[in-house]
Amino acid sequence: MGFFDKLKSAIRKIKGKLIAFGILVLIIIIWLVMPFSVAVIKANEVSGVTFTTDMMNGQWWSTFLVQMGTGLTAPWNQIAPALSAECIEMFLSSLKWTLIISALAALIGIAKAIPKHEYEDIENGSSDWSEGGEQYKVLSRTKGIVLAEKNYLPVDKRGNVNVLVVRRFWCW
Repeated sequence: MGFFDKLKSAIRKIKGKLIAFGILVLIIIIWLVMPFSVAVIKANEVSGVTFTTDMMNGQWWSTFLVQMGTGLTAPWNQIAPALSAECIEMFLSSLKWTLIISALAALIGIAKAIPKHEYEDIENGSSDWSEGGEQYKVLSRTKGIVLAEKNYLPVDKRGNVNVLVVRRFWCW
């Protein structure tokens, strides 16, 4: 099993979780990143300082917290101001870092879901161990002792037809 097969298997295994994670990231962008960008720009306008130079200014923090609280209570009202000409640069910078952190979290989730060995997702008793019908040199497709779906041990063949079933015994 190659790396890309394992990657496909991992993505297939956690596809639902990735969709839910994508929706969560979209909610975070609308509910936190947009209000944050608008609050920083409004605080910069009111106090006359920038986000990076003098943030210890009490007026900057009070304006920021008021704007952030307004944005958190009504996030839909922050979409238009966040996409306006004066806020778009701050919003895109915040969005970039949010997406980078989200992508790293998704990659960690995919890495944890990658199968550790090639037989991890193969069910017990399946014929997935063989390829291209090579099991039918020994087995039958239609009749005999049932071994797995579409795999039968023919009873009319010459030689040993004994069957040994090996399986774990679970006890709760």
